[in-house]
Amino acid sequence: MTASGQTVQDIKTDYDAIVIGAGIAGLYQLYKLRELGLNVRVFEAGTGVGGTWYWNRYPGARFDSESYSYAYSFSQELLDEWDWSEHFASQPEILRYLQHVANKFDLLKDIQFSSDVKSAIYDEHSRTWEIALENGSKYRTRFLIAGIGLLSQPTMPKIEGIASFQGPSFHTSRWPHEPVDFSNKKVAVIGTGASGIQAIQEICKDVGQLTVFQRRPNWSAPLNNDKINPEEMGKIRSGYDDMFDLCNQTQAGFLHTVDPRSTFEVTEKERYEFWEHLYAGRGFGIWMGNFKDVATDPKANKLMSDFLADKIRSRVNDPDVAEKLIPKDHGFGTRRVPMETKYFEAYNQDNVELVDINENPIEQITPSGIVTQEKDFEFDFIIYATGFNAILGSYDRINIEGTNGQKLRDQWKQELSSFLGIQINNFPNLFMILGPHALLGNNPRSIEYNVEWITTLIDFMRERGLTRAEATPEAVDSWYNYVVEQGEGLLSNQIDSWMTGVNSNLEGRQKRILARYSGSQASYRERCDEVASNSYAELNLL
Repeated sequence: MTASGQTVQDIKTDYDAIVIGAGIAGLYQLYKLRELGLNVRVFEAGTGVGGTWYWNRYPGARFDSESYSYAYSFSQELLDEWDWSEHFASQPEILRYLQHVANKFDLLKDIQFSSDVKSAIYDEHSRTWEIALENGSKYRTRFLIAGIGLLSQPTMPKIEGIASFQGPSFHTSRWPHEPVDFSNKKVAVIGTGASGIQAIQEICKDVGQLTVFQRRPNWSAPLNNDKINPEEMGKIRSGYDDMFDLCNQTQAGFLHTVDPRSTFEVTEKERYEFWEHLYAGRGFGIWMGNFKDVATDPKANKLMSDFLADKIRSRVNDPDVAEKLIPKDHGFGTRRVPMETKYFEAYNQDNVELVDINENPIEQITPSGIVTQEKDFEFDFIIYATGFNAILGSYDRINIEGTNGQKLRDQWKQELSSFLGIQINNFPNLFMILGPHALLGNNPRSIEYNVEWITTLIDFMRERGLTRAEATPEAVDSWYNYVVEQGEGLLSNQIDSWMTGVNSNLEGRQKRILARYSGSQASYRERCDEVASNSYAELNLL
């Protein structure tokens, strides 16, 4: 009962549920909540649907998971009618697919575009969230679901003079919607992560002069993409059931699963034949389908890294450039592996130059270009492929306040924690799709599972007249310990990367944290299913 005499169930809200973000996660969450008959609103900062695939329009942006395994699985009709043109679709095709989904299921009527969420404040008395947009409008809801992603808030480097450059400049994730012509232009790309590699290998095709500023090289392997003809698409479509079953059984939801053998239980000849097979194969097979000990045994990982290093040397003509492109500070697969198409061959072009900023640091950006320790460069364009404020950034940018005025960004500064990567103690009725400590991997497979788990919980609450769900501190502690246990022995958790919460461009982000769930898909789902089957006893339900 509230001070006005109303019961909590009688409190008037604008919407039963509000979803932040109209990407893959937000669209499916809207679809599922509407199935329950809820009045739902999605707030999206962009002018259209797509999320990642709306914002990242840079040349070369594409899937590095197989298109058909990355698609939604919930609608047979959708599977039957959509034809993929490539094994790894490009951004324009992916965006068309998500626009098709939004239109097919009449989702647009419940999505409000150009609506950037500024704050979300929980009111304990009414058990509701008040959402404020940047334009000042406010809305009240019982349930708040964040479909904002872990890699959506771009990071700019800490370089003096960025604002002074007089030519066009942009981060890869904020690429202009209109075409950009690089012909006969001098272009700088800062960064050689996944986005940088995809952009560089495409921009080099028609640029006047391309200069790549690299701080940290990455292990990268061939994508080996190809077109899909109608006959092959028919075979893929007829095998969707088996394919999605396979995705549900693999380590991280991909079509590739870890080889049960270890590196040293086969002969040297067999080992290198297997690696050659993976190198010639499609997509993440070389990362996700490798020998089981490459991810945990430093000696096995060293052999695999040496194999990749020799591949780089064989593809880059200048030995000095090749050595600069070979990582020395981490082993293969311990950071996110970018997939490439003739990326290394780009450096064989006379009009492409690699600058190692460890040897020749950038001192400042000027109105006409970039000044390094050794040289003044003039550029027409500067492109920042400098990654994201991963894990935390998309949440930190919103003022999220829970019970007793607790700010989420302050709570997570003390220790990053969640329950199942879905809920957070002190923040009732807030649900995250792929939040910190959730299962990453082939994201749509994990997204569908998270969305369905959240939807089932909300339905459970509605059937019983419950209006408040919050993870208990004990549940959060238990989940944290489980995440630690599942990640034991992984070399990737011993390396600085966005997957361990490190970002040299951000203050206070130089120390590794436990930022993600590193166990198998099966172990993650088993634990989540256990919570649901026990009637959510680990949540405080009122």
